[in-house]
Amino acid sequence: MTSKERMMRALAREKPDRLPVTVHQWQPYHLNTCMAGIDALAAFRATGMDAAIQYFETMGQFWVPESAATAGVPDWRDQATVVDADPVHRVVHHTITTPGGRLSYKTEGNLITTWITEYLIKHPEDVDLIERYMPIARLDRHKVAAAYDAVGDAGVLRGFVWGDQAGCWQHACCLMDVQELILAAHDDPPWVHRLMTVLLEKKLRFIEESLRGAKFDLIETGGGAGSDTVISPAMHREFCLPYDRRMHQALHDTGHRVSYHTCGGMMYILDQIVANGTDASETLSPPGVGGNITDPAKVRQAFAGKVAMIGGMDQYNVLTRGTADQIRAEVRRLFEGFGRNGGYILSVADHFFDTPVENLRVYSQAARECAYN
Repeated sequence: MTSKERMMRALAREKPDRLPVTVHQWQPYHLNTCMAGIDALAAFRATGMDAAIQYFETMGQFWVPESAATAGVPDWRDQATVVDADPVHRVVHHTITTPGGRLSYKTEGNLITTWITEYLIKHPEDVDLIERYMPIARLDRHKVAAAYDAVGDAGVLRGFVWGDQAGCWQHACCLMDVQELILAAHDDPPWVHRLMTVLLEKKLRFIEESLRGAKFDLIETGGGAGSDTVISPAMHREFCLPYDRRMHQALHDTGHRVSYHTCGGMMYILDQIVANGTDASETLSPPGVGGNITDPAKVRQAFAGKVAMIGGMDQYNVLTRGTADQIRAEVRRLFEGFGRNGGYILSVADHFFDTPVENLRVYSQAARECAYN
């Protein structure tokens, strides 16, 4: 069975020949510092894993360093001023000019990641400018097809929905401080629903214009800000579930499988993950990396026959810092807890940066020894 066949069978909630094993997005920092600068596909081959290649294009996402250049369209001009170009402490100030007024935001970053220091939404009326003028770029389908062909049988090609984050609530948390957004959800729910609707309509347009007919195996939605360690299940039900459901239906209508991302707590929203219509749920994060899954069997029981599962491995305390025996034991525990009935892809719960390559090989080999009868 090829890696692609193995992973696609797991996504169909079936049993492949053995446990699929992968990571969630190979980070450039790790490739450059630990793997001599090889690309992600080569890194999967070097460690013996099933490839999950994340495809994306620069579309003004705040976290893409190269998007710091002046970008946009005539009605949305993003002028980026690089205050500090040092890659160890990069500082960029953005001023966005529209026919209706100006917006601004600021970011800082290092060799590992980028974060927001000043959010774009500062006044309730700023949503008007987002609705009228924020552009929605289109994917280059020829590049997508080339990436799909390059992956081939080595694994799957993952895609994305337009925005700083794929989910509407999660995207909003990149435009406005999450604490302020939570307060607004209590104080002015109609305004927050309007923001969610504005973002949803843009995402639905992106799905129709860019993803219909595009060659992807899996499209990621959601994001960590919708986790139950960030917002309550009641708030998730009001401000995430209805928008997630519509987006997932649109993705299914365009022929795509969906993976819903909650890189944090999910034990109190398992029913909502089933209800939002996703095909798979990730990242099954344990407490050591900010999640709340202590008993994989409870997740398996909630999702049984309805939702495939991706993730589970503690990338810091086990995969990076653990011994070979600890890694093997955890792989076996996750296989028996999540994957005994199939429908499971073992993956790290999120990004890793300093994990020894030999640990990744131990992790991969241990998973390859988890065979289905």
